[in-house]
Amino acid sequence: MQAISVRQPWAWAIARGHSTLSNEDLPAVYRGPLLIHASMRVDLKSSDSVLMHAAGWDPGDPLAALGAVIAVAELTDVCGSTFQGDGTCGCGPWAEPRAYHWRLAGVRPLPRPVFTLGRPGLWEPDPPVLGDVRAMLAATEFNRCS
Repeated sequence: MQAISVRQPWAWAIARGHSTLSNEDLPAVYRGPLLIHASMRVDLKSSDSVLMHAAGWDPGDPLAALGAVIAVAELTDVCGSTFQGDGTCGCGPWAEPRAYHWRLAGVRPLPRPVFTLGRPGLWEPDPPVLGDVRAMLAATEFNRCS
Protein backbone atom coordinates (compact mmCIF):
# COMPACT_ATOMS: atom_id res chain seq x y z
CA MET A 1 0.00 0.00 0.00
CA GLN A 2 1.26 3.47 -0.88
CA ALA A 3 0.65 6.90 0.68
CA ILE A 4 0.60 10.50 -0.48
CA SER A 5 1.06 13.60 1.66
CA VAL A 6 -1.48 16.34 0.92
CA ARG A 7 -1.52 19.81 2.46
CA GLN A 8 -4.36 20.76 4.75
CA PRO A 9 -7.17 21.64 4.31
CA TRP A 10 -7.16 19.73 1.01
CA ALA A 11 -6.45 16.43 2.80
CA TRP A 12 -9.47 17.09 5.04
CA ALA A 13 -11.65 17.74 1.96
CA ILE A 14 -10.62 14.36 0.54
CA ALA A 15 -11.13 12.52 3.84
CA ARG A 16 -14.58 14.02 4.37
CA GLY A 17 -15.71 13.17 0.83
CA HIS A 18 -15.85 16.69 -0.59
CA SER A 19 -13.07 16.21 -3.14
CA THR A 20 -12.47 13.08 -5.19
CA LEU A 21 -9.03 14.09 -6.42
CA SER A 22 -5.65 15.31 -5.33
CA ASN A 23 -3.81 17.90 -7.41
CA GLU A 24 -0.20 16.78 -7.81
CA ASP A 25 2.91 17.99 -9.65
CA LEU A 26 3.76 14.54 -11.03
CA PRO A 27 1.85 11.66 -12.62
CA ALA A 28 1.70 8.19 -11.07
CA VAL A 29 1.79 4.74 -12.63
CA TYR A 30 0.55 3.19 -9.37
CA ARG A 31 -3.14 2.29 -9.03
CA GLY A 32 -4.65 0.81 -5.90
CA PRO A 33 -5.10 1.54 -2.19
CA LEU A 34 -3.68 4.88 -1.12
CA LEU A 35 -3.30 6.35 2.34
CA ILE A 36 -4.13 10.06 2.53
CA HIS A 37 -1.57 11.72 4.79
CA ALA A 38 -2.11 15.30 5.96
CA SER A 39 1.30 16.92 5.63
CA MET A 40 2.83 19.26 8.17
CA ARG A 41 2.35 22.12 5.73
CA VAL A 42 -0.83 24.14 5.37
CA ASP A 43 -1.93 25.78 2.14
CA LEU A 44 -2.43 29.32 3.41
CA LYS A 45 -4.16 30.38 0.16
CA SER A 46 -6.94 27.87 0.84
CA SER A 47 -8.65 30.25 3.27
CA ASP A 48 -9.79 32.23 0.22
CA SER A 49 -11.21 29.13 -1.46
CA VAL A 50 -14.93 29.23 -2.19
CA LEU A 51 -14.85 25.42 -2.42
CA MET A 52 -13.39 25.09 1.07
CA HIS A 53 -15.99 27.45 2.55
CA ALA A 54 -18.79 25.54 0.81
CA ALA A 55 -17.37 22.23 2.11
CA GLY A 56 -17.54 23.54 5.68
CA TRP A 57 -13.84 23.43 6.55
CA ASP A 58 -13.59 22.80 10.29
CA PRO A 59 -10.12 23.19 11.82
CA GLY A 60 -11.46 21.54 14.99
CA ASP A 61 -12.26 18.29 13.15
CA PRO A 62 -9.85 15.47 14.18
CA LEU A 63 -9.19 14.90 10.46
CA ALA A 64 -7.85 18.46 10.22
CA ALA A 65 -4.71 17.14 11.97
CA LEU A 66 -1.24 17.78 10.62
CA GLY A 67 1.36 15.05 10.13
CA ALA A 68 -1.02 12.11 10.15
CA VAL A 69 -2.73 9.53 7.97
CA ILE A 70 -6.42 10.48 7.99
CA ALA A 71 -8.06 8.38 5.26
CA VAL A 72 -7.73 5.49 2.84
CA ALA A 73 -8.78 5.76 -0.80
CA GLU A 74 -8.40 3.91 -4.07
CA LEU A 75 -6.23 5.67 -6.67
CA THR A 76 -8.15 4.81 -9.83
CA ASP A 77 -6.71 7.11 -12.49
CA VAL A 78 -4.47 10.10 -13.12
CA CYS A 79 -5.58 12.82 -15.49
CA GLY A 80 -2.88 14.78 -17.23
CA SER A 81 -5.05 16.20 -19.98
CA THR A 82 -4.73 19.74 -18.60
CA PHE A 83 -1.26 19.77 -20.13
CA GLN A 84 -2.74 19.24 -23.57
CA GLY A 85 -5.30 21.13 -25.61
CA ASP A 86 -7.33 23.92 -24.02
CA GLY A 87 -6.45 23.06 -20.40
CA THR A 88 -9.83 21.63 -19.41
CA CYS A 89 -10.33 18.02 -18.49
CA GLY A 90 -13.74 17.67 -16.85
CA CYS A 91 -12.34 16.60 -13.46
CA GLY A 92 -14.61 19.05 -11.68
CA PRO A 93 -14.28 22.16 -9.54
CA TRP A 94 -11.54 20.75 -7.28
CA ALA A 95 -9.18 20.26 -10.26
CA GLU A 96 -6.43 22.85 -10.52
CA PRO A 97 -5.05 23.83 -13.92
CA ARG A 98 -1.51 22.70 -14.75
CA ALA A 99 -1.68 19.84 -12.23
CA TYR A 100 -2.06 16.10 -12.51
CA HIS A 101 -5.42 15.09 -11.05
CA TRP A 102 -5.11 11.91 -9.04
CA ARG A 103 -8.65 10.52 -9.12
CA LEU A 104 -9.76 8.87 -5.90
CA ALA A 105 -12.66 6.54 -5.15
CA GLY A 106 -14.00 4.72 -2.10
CA VAL A 107 -12.56 7.21 0.37
CA ARG A 108 -12.83 5.98 3.97
CA PRO A 109 -11.96 8.44 6.75
CA LEU A 110 -10.16 6.99 9.73
CA PRO A 111 -11.83 7.27 13.16
CA ARG A 112 -8.69 9.00 14.44
CA PRO A 113 -5.46 10.24 12.85
CA VAL A 114 -2.38 8.00 12.73
CA PHE A 115 0.55 10.35 13.29
CA THR A 116 3.63 9.75 11.18
CA LEU A 117 6.09 11.69 9.07
CA GLY A 118 5.23 11.97 5.38
CA ARG A 119 7.40 12.29 2.31
CA PRO A 120 7.10 13.98 -1.08
CA GLY A 121 5.50 11.93 -3.85
CA LEU A 122 4.30 8.38 -3.40
CA TRP A 123 5.80 6.68 -0.37
CA GLU A 124 5.48 3.41 1.48
CA PRO A 125 4.29 3.71 5.09
CA ASP A 126 6.13 1.92 7.90
CA PRO A 127 4.63 -1.41 9.07
CA PRO A 128 3.36 -0.01 12.43
CA VAL A 129 1.43 2.72 10.59
CA LEU A 130 -0.09 0.17 8.21
CA GLY A 131 -0.99 -2.02 11.20
CA ASP A 132 -2.78 0.85 12.95
CA VAL A 133 -4.68 1.78 9.79
CA ARG A 134 -5.71 -1.82 9.08
CA ALA A 135 -6.86 -2.33 12.69
CA MET A 136 -9.01 0.82 12.55
CA LEU A 137 -10.54 -0.18 9.22
CA ALA A 138 -11.29 -3.67 10.52
CA ALA A 139 -12.91 -2.29 13.71
CA THR A 140 -14.96 0.18 11.66
CA GLU A 141 -16.14 -2.63 9.37
CA PHE A 142 -16.93 -4.86 12.37
CA ASN A 143 -18.96 -2.10 14.06
CA ARG A 144 -20.84 -1.42 10.83
CA CYS A 145 -21.81 -5.11 10.52
CA SER A 146 -22.83 -5.48 14.20
